[in-house]
Amino acid sequence: MKFYLASSLKNIELVRYVSKILIEKGFINTYDWTTNENVATLEELKVIGQEEKEAVMKADFVVVLFPAGKGSHIELGLALGSGKKVYLYSPNKEVDNFETTSTFYHLPEIEKCFGTIEDLVASIESKSKKICNSSML
Repeated sequence: MKFYLASSLKNIELVRYVSKILIEKGFINTYDWTTNENVATLEELKVIGQEEKEAVMKADFVVVLFPAGKGSHIELGLALGSGKKVYLYSPNKEVDNFETTSTFYHLPEIEKCFGTIEDLVASIESKSKKICNSSML
């Protein structure tokens, strides 16, 4: 299965770590935005935006690691709008904080994950196996 990983630039090392674990488990990353360095023009941003949009659309599921930035929320919207499964990883349960949460975090397509990164990966593996097994029937 193919995935896209969204997060804030502040989480770049965590994004790389989670991506590496998922790839080692046989998943395919549709785009590694962490390789974009020294972006200096609006044209470069446009190209990256197109690549990220295409990557979300190619993915079977999207993972959003919190804290997430504005781009991550746009990617979340693309994923929800195209009917994709979304995993929201919130180590401190900020997605359930009534003062700051979004209505979209509580939709049925959203799988909220709390705890460790290992818990997140285990949840993704478990749900992906169920999806793959049910599509083979």
